[in-house]
Amino acid sequence: MGKYHIPVMLQEVLEFLSPREGGIYVDCTLGEGGHTKRILEHGVARIIGIDEDYEMIERARENLSEFVNKVIFVNDNFRNLDKILGHNNIKSIDGILYDLGTSSYHLETASRGFSFLLNGPLDMRFNKRQKVKASTLINSLAENDLVRLIWGYGEDRYAKRIAKGIVEGRARRSIETTFQLVDVINSSLPKDYKPNIHPATRTFQALRIAVNNELEAIEVSLKKSFPFLKLGSRIVVISFHSLEDRIVKSTFLAFKERGQIITKRPITPTQKEIAMNPRARSAKLRCFERK
Repeated sequence: MGKYHIPVMLQEVLEFLSPREGGIYVDCTLGEGGHTKRILEHGVARIIGIDEDYEMIERARENLSEFVNKVIFVNDNFRNLDKILGHNNIKSIDGILYDLGTSSYHLETASRGFSFLLNGPLDMRFNKRQKVKASTLINSLAENDLVRLIWGYGEDRYAKRIAKGIVEGRARRSIETTFQLVDVINSSLPKDYKPNIHPATRTFQALRIAVNNELEAIEVSLKKSFPFLKLGSRIVVISFHSLEDRIVKSTFLAFKERGQIITKRPITPTQKEIAMNPRARSAKLRCFERK
């Protein structure tokens, strides 16, 4: 099965979600089931595990085989939360978790096209059934639209230069692989540019968000979750960049009259966790409780 994804901020998730024995919980980002497994160990009755990537559902099913009767595996986008719960005849839940990070599996599988460190097709789809890939956007969007995408979702200050480089590059030949795009990005940046992160980080982030329509899905799903929350139940969200965190923060503020924001400031990983799992370094956890 390959390397198992390390669940981020696991102890903090358990502390803030505070799973109750016999409760019903939703893991909106099931992945390989790392968080769900630990929540199940607290004696909860049922977990609805949602992931729009069918391969992740299968990996989670294997990892959670000892709890198979307690997990409802759902291959869908969490933006459809209301339909998913309705379909399973669930009227209320005791808590809900979102871990918005990209899994190790996606980053370490070249054929999925998420990583700028591995050469593979420029794909980035979580749901392989959808038609639009990262290469679709890279090779079809107008230059101004590419600027808006890279700046809007990646906040890269060199968005204009990168977009211009993409348009010039694709005029010579279609950009179809991750390394082709990395080469275009590198050649578009100033010669004396010395970034503290990989130069392609922000563009790849922007493309992944755009391909999977991630930011809208977060807001839609959070708002849909609220009517299902029992009094005293909690929403826990782990985000990994400022755009996600902003949405979570503003949505929780909109809920404030009907509950309490438990985390006045976002909780961040310990230095020990970051040392063990560097991908956790940008994680921020926020928690809201229904009153």
